[in-house]
Amino acid sequence: MTKEERSWVLYDWANSAYSIIITTAIFPIYFKNVAARGVDPFLSTAYWGYANSFYTLLLAVLAPLLGTLADFKAMKKRLFLAFLILGTGTTATLTLTGEGQVWQALALYVLSALGFAGANIFYDSFLTDVTTEERMDWISSSGFGWGYIGSVIPFVLSILLIMNYRLFGFNSSVPAVRLSFLITALWWLGFSIPLLKNVHQRYFLEPVAHPVRSTFERIWETVRDLRRYRVIALFLLSYFFYIDGVDTIIKMATPIALDVGISENALLLVLLMIQIVAFPFAILYGKLARLWSAKVMLFIGIGIYVCITLIAFFLPGLPTVGLKTGVFWVLAFLVATSQGGIQALSRSYYGKLVPKEKSAEFFGFYNVFGKFAAIMGPAMVGFVSTIAQNTAYGILSVNILFLIGGILLIFVP
Repeated sequence: MTKEERSWVLYDWANSAYSIIITTAIFPIYFKNVAARGVDPFLSTAYWGYANSFYTLLLAVLAPLLGTLADFKAMKKRLFLAFLILGTGTTATLTLTGEGQVWQALALYVLSALGFAGANIFYDSFLTDVTTEERMDWISSSGFGWGYIGSVIPFVLSILLIMNYRLFGFNSSVPAVRLSFLITALWWLGFSIPLLKNVHQRYFLEPVAHPVRSTFERIWETVRDLRRYRVIALFLLSYFFYIDGVDTIIKMATPIALDVGISENALLLVLLMIQIVAFPFAILYGKLARLWSAKVMLFIGIGIYVCITLIAFFLPGLPTVGLKTGVFWVLAFLVATSQGGIQALSRSYYGKLVPKEKSAEFFGFYNVFGKFAAIMGPAMVGFVSTIAQNTAYGILSVNILFLIGGILLIFVP
């Protein structure tokens, strides 16, 4: 890899700590058991789903404007830095939340998630600046692969800190959990420095006198001329559905597992296993894409997720917690085989389709489709679970998203 490619990949190593500790594992448990203490379990799960839907709505509204603005010379890195500071700063501030502070915890989480996802718009679009079309699948997959390993280190440190809180002078595990949020913020910020130093915007538009007005004009032109980008539009529509399913499973797995009685320690070990197993499989997806094409590998990933949702439907109805835990391990392993690969190849597949000098604008639309999709999935799980008073039907509803996305992908040239 070149220095630019390595620096770009290293940012996945940096921000993946947020994905596992804040989005998926430790903070959702903290939210359910501490911040939302006293709230009915199904209701706190619904709140979590609604919070995820709310921040993705905000980002979906902002993404086209930000992406289009970032295509002007020197703007991409400035906007990346602004969202990086927002994300790391509010992640560190999560340490200040306490018992019963439901809305404070959710507000800070929404801001941190907005910073995380917003920075990813510009990070993803830098893919066209750091490598060639021939290497995009490999570099994108390497980013996700090394990201899983990078997330394991702060995750393990946080688990050890939480499980051995007395050695650090704490009276309970709660202060140790809060400290893990600070570890996440520092890890994320520290390993972002190589990208800030070594990655540069090679493809750009020259500055204009009124950049904001020009940005709105360019967005309108792109939307108006969408017929010229028919292949891109069809891929985005497919992506809208299947990535919603992937994101929903990532965000809702922890609250659902707690609802069906799986212990916190078992859940943390399962999530650690996912991070370790996902590393070689993300790299494998990149290698197999060279042999069979990225499209074939996307179909394989979608098919595995369909199996996951069908098996997961029966999880709440299993007779014992031990059996539920065993099945959850199987489901987690299946997720680990495909989660990174489907995300990495979607990013590189799209990167090959878009005009390079307008990459940030088009990755803004990419994130709009991804984030608007992510509004629907968690809200759908929360709504169906609330109406049915049964988590199983909320899980099953996710399967619709994979089926629609897979069918639409068939028609992408």
